[in-house]
Formats: sequence, structure tokens, C-alpha cells
Amino acid sequence: MSDATTRVARLFGGSKPLIGVIHLPPLPGFAGSPGIAAVVEKALADQRALEAGGMRGVLVENEEDHPHEVLAGPSTIAHMTRVTAALVERASVPVGVEILLNDPKASLAVAAASGAAFIRTDYFVDRMTRPEYGEMAIDAAGLIACRRRLSAEHILVFADLQVKYARMLEPRLLAESAAIAFASGADAVVVTGTETGAAPGVEEVRSASAGASGPVLIGSGLTSQNADSLLTVAGGAIVGTALKAGDRVDVEKVRALMQVARGVRVAGT
Repeated sequence: MSDATTRVARLFGGSKPLIGVIHLPPLPGFAGSPGIAAVVEKALADQRALEAGGMRGVLVENEEDHPHEVLAGPSTIAHMTRVTAALVERASVPVGVEILLNDPKASLAVAAASGAAFIRTDYFVDRMTRPEYGEMAIDAAGLIACRRRLSAEHILVFADLQVKYARMLEPRLLAESAAIAFASGADAVVVTGTETGAAPGVEEVRSASAGASGPVLIGSGLTSQNADSLLTVAGGAIVGTALKAGDRVDVEKVRALMQVARGVRVAGT
């Protein structure tokens, strides 16, 4: 077992962790925000549903902050810290954070201040562009150096490979992206489909795994219908949309997915 695999398994209490996403309402400063008290209330309700359904971790994202900031402003960082700290205080599973659209150093700072255990970053080693934002900044070495300066080496970094909605500027195989990501300090890598709700194919997961020296997680599109095949080849998953009814997490959907996931683990795959 690699060092990265050991770190992830130790954090989540075993192999193939499933991590549920908490999509926040708009934070104060963004259109339609219900106010920070309501944002915290919604986050805690989703956290309770995810834990009750059996999720092994939660990941909080400022999904509804539109238009997304490429780099987080002071208000976003402050409010994400408040929400994440409230989750950490009450959660019995590891809490992670991702500040959208592309500010992993801000995510890391929030995690360090709030007691969160991991971050996710959409852009880590792959040069990519999006029509509405241009080329995304990547600085894997800078992020890992920032983690070291904060004495936060215990906070794990989950890095997307060739993430959805963006176009590669230097095309390469997923296996190569995975190898570079782990060599650059990632603790796990994440493979997505082409858009929210779309799952990667089994062969894409296998391709990433060929270059990986740690867990390869599914980052989009996992459902109770495809979990059996995808979790057989993946090292876990981050799940958001499939667990929701409207804008809230549905505990029965969580339980249905976890039942399939437990079957994969029991089978020894």
C-alpha cells in the first residue's frame, strides 16, 4: 500500500471512501444569499443527512456563488471559514472544503483555520482553459509550500485530473496526469465526466489508475445504478447531485448508494 493510500485510508477509516458534497446557498455578497445563518443551517442539515446515510466524509463547496470568482475575495474566505468550522464542530466524519472556482490556497487556509481535514482542487497540474475565464492558474508547488508554511501537512490534497468543463492546453493521457499529480504532492486524484452529473467511464478510471500511486476517486456522476462497476475500479468517490432532492440532501438516496458501495467492499474489490 502506498503512502498516499495509507493516508487516505487512515483518514476515512478504510478503503473506497464515499464523500458527500454539501452545496451551499449563495454566500453573503452574492445574489440571492439568504444570509449566513441560513447558509450554516442548510449546511448542517445536509451534513446530518449525509452522516445518517453512511457517508464517510463531507465536502463543502460554495456552488451557488454566481458568477464564480476565479480567486476568492475576503468575504468568501471569511464566510467559508465560518461554515466549515460549524461543520467540523458537529461532524463525526472528516470535513473537506473547496472554494470555487480556482483558489486552492484559499481552500487550504480555510481548512487550516477551521480544522478541516482535506481540500479538493479542480486545477493542480493540468494546463486547462475555460471560455468564460481563460487559462486557469496552476501552482502545485506553491500550494504544497503553502501547506508546509501553515504547518498543515495533515490536510490532504485531492486533485482533479483534466477536470470537467475545461479544455486541455497540453493534451496527455490520464495516466500521465495522475503520475505528475502524485509526484507534485497530491494525496488522491479525482476523475470526472464531461459535466456535472456525468460519470467517467470505467476505462478512464483505469487509465488514471495506471499512472497513480494513490487513490483514484470518481468526482462526478456516481449513482446507485453505476456504483457497482465504477467502484470496482476506483478508490472511492465524491458524490453531490445524485444525493439531492431539490436543493437538499436526501438521506434515503444516500442510504441506497451506500448499500451498493458496501456490497463492492464486501466483495473484496
